[in-house]
Amino acid sequence: MKAAQFSRFGGPEVLEIADLPDPHPGPGEVRIAVRAAGVNASDWKKRQGLMDQELPQTMGHEVAGIVDELGEGVTDVAVGDRVFGFCTGAAQAELAVLPYYAPIPPSLGFAAAAALPVAVETAARALDQLGVQSGSTLLVNGASGSIGRAAVQLAVARGARVIGTCSPGNHEVIRSFGAEPVAYGDGMAQRVGALYPDGVDLALDVAGSGVLPDLIGLAGDPRHVITIADFEGARQYGVRFSTGDAGRALYTLGQLGDLVESGRFALPVGQTFPLTEVAEAHRVGEAGQVRGKLVLLVG
Repeated sequence: MKAAQFSRFGGPEVLEIADLPDPHPGPGEVRIAVRAAGVNASDWKKRQGLMDQELPQTMGHEVAGIVDELGEGVTDVAVGDRVFGFCTGAAQAELAVLPYYAPIPPSLGFAAAAALPVAVETAARALDQLGVQSGSTLLVNGASGSIGRAAVQLAVARGARVIGTCSPGNHEVIRSFGAEPVAYGDGMAQRVGALYPDGVDLALDVAGSGVLPDLIGLAGDPRHVITIADFEGARQYGVRFSTGDAGRALYTLGQLGDLVESGRFALPVGQTFPLTEVAEAHRVGEAGQVRGKLVLLVG
């Protein structure tokens, strides 16, 4: 199969399309013919040598496609089914093995499905760690990106009252999710305080914009705040930094279908690229100028 790979660390120019052995699923896994794969910041961090140090490396974690081989014991899907989920090994490739998967909601294409897993799992995990439930008042700092939008929509679906900080140009989008938008930047805490004079129950920092002290003040305690974007700030202020080490919210993949089909959940695809243009996808992603998820199309 063909797959995106790099054999040395560096800029996007180190990426190449290599011929690799076809993978096969183990027990409980499925193999798919990949149709789309998400691109994330972790991809270029790996390429730059900021994460794993082994070489060569393939990339990607989230993927969507058509089941073409079943591992032992798999009975919940069949060859020919459309699925999306998390893979082992290469995702940005012609074939991928998935230990965690779910049916693609009927209304979604492959690109839209491939844009979901990382954002949704990250958001749901943070909401679980915070204990967001019906009646909670949650502040999401950085509500307009993929993870922020996922967190807002999932929290609203749980019955929480949600405030989302974002630029004024995204206020209508956040309001359409059933949340209350607030402009980020200087004075954000005062604007939230005007809406909720008693503060909020919980706060999730997605943007890493140095606002942890404000979030702690609004939520009343560092234990009521989680960040996924400010590791140093978390250490400094005693806030939990969310990782999957204590368990991942993989169950959310199977719950998305009802939310998507009922119109209560959507994430935008910002731009798509053929697999052969993976280097350009990295350049665009690192420039940070595209709203929505970057997705590679395969086949």
